[in-house]
Amino acid sequence: MSADQTGIFLGTGRRKTSTARIRLRPGTGKLIANKRTFDDYFSHENFCRQAYQPLLTVQLRDKIDVDANVAGGGVSGQAGAVAHGIARALQKMNPELRITLKKAGHLKRDPRAKERKKAGQPGARKRFQFSKR
Repeated sequence: MSADQTGIFLGTGRRKTSTARIRLRPGTGKLIANKRTFDDYFSHENFCRQAYQPLLTVQLRDKIDVDANVAGGGVSGQAGAVAHGIARALQKMNPELRITLKKAGHLKRDPRAKERKKAGQPGARKRFQFSKR
């Protein structure tokens, strides 16, 4: 059974260490993240708006229901992961939306992540204090 038959479109989004599994279906604009509304789940309205930004870009905010399963990272990373996943699912739903989503930058995965700590120093870039004598 394909997405066309069930009417559900899947997308996976990632940002930093967060992963979001997205399910889109035609509906009335219900936004659910981990069985809570976006407004309730994302602590600040800016994160909430960032999460559903791809829907605003293609003007489908009130026509599609979103069910997101998010894990890992913090609130900011999770909001970015949800946005990435929604954009990828929208592209599967309607390939003609790709141009609009790509131009707005929603399909690009943000590669920035925490740099690992290196051996022989206290952090990723910081060095132990040098003493000449």
